Amino acid sequence: MSNLTKIGLDTEKSAKLAHQLNQLLANYQVYYQSLRGLHWNIKGQHFFELHVKFEELYTDAQLKIDEIAERILTLGSTPLHTFAEYLSVAEVPVAKDVTDAHGAVQVVLDSLRTIVTLERGILSAAEDLGDEGTLTLLTDFITQQEKSIWMYGAWMNK
Repeated sequence: MSNLTKIGLDTEKSAKLAHQLNQLLANYQVYYQSLRGLHWNIKGQHFFELHVKFEELYTDAQLKIDEIAERILTLGSTPLHTFAEYLSVAEVPVAKDVTDAHGAVQVVLDSLRTIVTLERGILSAAEDLGDEGTLTLLTDFITQQEKSIWMYGAWMNK
């Protein structure tokens, strides 16, 4: 029984899964901060629509960040919590000084594609562990993000 976490999952596999979730957390944190910058700095004829959309996206990302961190804690690990850690791990693009609509939406699309790819990779580890909590969390995230990718891709006419 000592090789099980408090929620009855294998300790070693849980630690590996938490490591993957920390990578996801880092990507979400960088994505979140990029969204804040896009929200603040967007200019041009699409300002009003995108200003609102970026706020919706960063509010959603903030909720997901909290859920991911809490899942890491539930698995018995510690979530990353410094920007130095986030930047050393994250793969999503950092949006700096992006002010045009197409460039901003491309950052969103590239980030979401990276995040969904990471989430899909984590699904197999969660399934192997028998971790329904992480499976449900990420499946819900992926479903929503795939729709967002489709919608922002349609906006870009891709």
